[in-house]
Amino acid sequence: MSKVDKLESANVGAAVAPAPRSADLIRNVVLVGHAACGKTTLVDALLVRAGALHRLGAVAEGNTVSDHDELEIRQQRSVFLSVASLEHRGIKVNLLDTPGTPDFVGELRAGLRAADAALFVVSAAQGLDSRTAQLWAECEAVGMPRAVVITQLDRPRADFDDAVALCQRLFGEQVLPLHLPVLDDEEQVAGLVDLLTMQIHDWSSGELQRRDPDPEHLTVLDGPRSALVEGLIAESEDETLLDRYVAGETLDPEALNRDFETAMARGTFYPVLAAAPLKGVGTTELLDLLVTGFPTPREHPLPLVSRPDNSPAEPILCDADGPLVAEVIKTTTDPYVGRVSLVRIFSGTLTPDTLLHVSGHGPARPAHDEDERIGALSAPFGVTLRPVSSALAGDIVAVARLSHAETGDTLSSRENPLLMEAWTLPEPQLPIAVESSRADEDRLATALARLVAEDPTVRIERRAETGQQLLWCVGEAHAEVLLDRLRVRHSVEVTTPEVLIPLRETLASESTATGRLAKQTGGHGQYAVVVVQARPLPPGSGVQFATRVVGGSVPAAFHSSVEKGVR
Repeated sequence: MSKVDKLESANVGAAVAPAPRSADLIRNVVLVGHAACGKTTLVDALLVRAGALHRLGAVAEGNTVSDHDELEIRQQRSVFLSVASLEHRGIKVNLLDTPGTPDFVGELRAGLRAADAALFVVSAAQGLDSRTAQLWAECEAVGMPRAVVITQLDRPRADFDDAVALCQRLFGEQVLPLHLPVLDDEEQVAGLVDLLTMQIHDWSSGELQRRDPDPEHLTVLDGPRSALVEGLIAESEDETLLDRYVAGETLDPEALNRDFETAMARGTFYPVLAAAPLKGVGTTELLDLLVTGFPTPREHPLPLVSRPDNSPAEPILCDADGPLVAEVIKTTTDPYVGRVSLVRIFSGTLTPDTLLHVSGHGPARPAHDEDERIGALSAPFGVTLRPVSSALAGDIVAVARLSHAETGDTLSSRENPLLMEAWTLPEPQLPIAVESSRADEDRLATALARLVAEDPTVRIERRAETGQQLLWCVGEAHAEVLLDRLRVRHSVEVTTPEVLIPLRETLASESTATGRLAKQTGGHGQYAVVVVQARPLPPGSGVQFATRVVGGSVPAAFHSSVEKGVR
């Protein structure tokens, strides 16, 4: 067992995974945000609050649940998608932690594919970047429910109000605070105020204590609460709420909570929460939001499916008794466990030792359809895999022994094979030439094939013009990670020579050349006039060669030699 394995095993509070349950009792939430905004620390804090973890880890110490890979520990940043599950108020919550560096967009898209809602993590000390704003627009285009949590409130120069104003400017006016931070005499965050219930959540003692706000605070809270209530009324199905609110009637917090949950699940209202994970402030409130406000897998639209031959198929439902349809959202190769596939089940029930059909028809990979028997099922908790007896529609599970399935492949029954609509991924733009010694050529080919199977944003190309093997990456950080995995995980020493660019020329204008042959050989002699005409064709037409013999005879055996010489 590695150092990381021992550390994780010792720190896991719940050795047994949450029991399989229906989709109504599951929440799949992906955490997104720019690098160093606090996603990984927040995941650990939520696990500690839910009792799934004994103590909070630290990125600098390399003992967090999410950043468990040796590369992530060395670089002190998230590189790969990680999943950890917890249980809160009888609901199983699958937290998907994604990298914040743009180069690892493949891991981010995998997390978005597996989740039913997104939690945007914004640092109160650093703000957010344009990439996060672009990701918000992508989620909006597909109608994914979203919430915002302002973290790192205990950092120097943290400003909750500035962070909220920035989110409203970039995300829209429907981004409204649900909680406000409460500061102590030393201007340190000590609790939160719930704007719906108008109660103070006091964390100054280390435990949550609820109390009413002081009278002098009510006037300060009146403006933010009015904005929140008016935003909820705009999304409410109760047409009488607005009239009652305008008339000055005190609205029932329970009714507002119902409207809040409905608007949140529809993806039309986006609450803002506050958290200081290192102090535990805001973690209980965030867990409550995840289980009450975020949608169930049944409420989130499912991807389209077809037959492997591209013929249409009936739409699927998130039903444990329906046809089995699952997708491999991530593939990893462990030197001890072997290949492990992270699978989101969209329909049906998955059980160990089942013979399934694997379909993969990605645009950059050859199509494949084959039957394969899966191994054990586990609930992922970072690097720790906790065995489970089955997994129902809506859940996320780790599957062992899927030796041929790649990231993005569809798993279905042999009797009713189906293929899920592929996710959109950016084309890699950075080529890296890789070479190894002659003794390592076979190992290099195997290692590159595994990289492609694990990461759908990787492309391998062998250029005939230069003889180089190119590894296409998203960016420099992505290339650094791939080369490290080749050298460390797969033990292949590679060099990266300069990429050779095959230069090609074409004609700029039409041209004609004439040649004459007059040779006396003692008999009839040889005489010929050769006219070569060349003119440019439209781009992409290639080279076209045509011959015409007039007034003489040139044996056909010589035509190919003439063409070769002209080319």
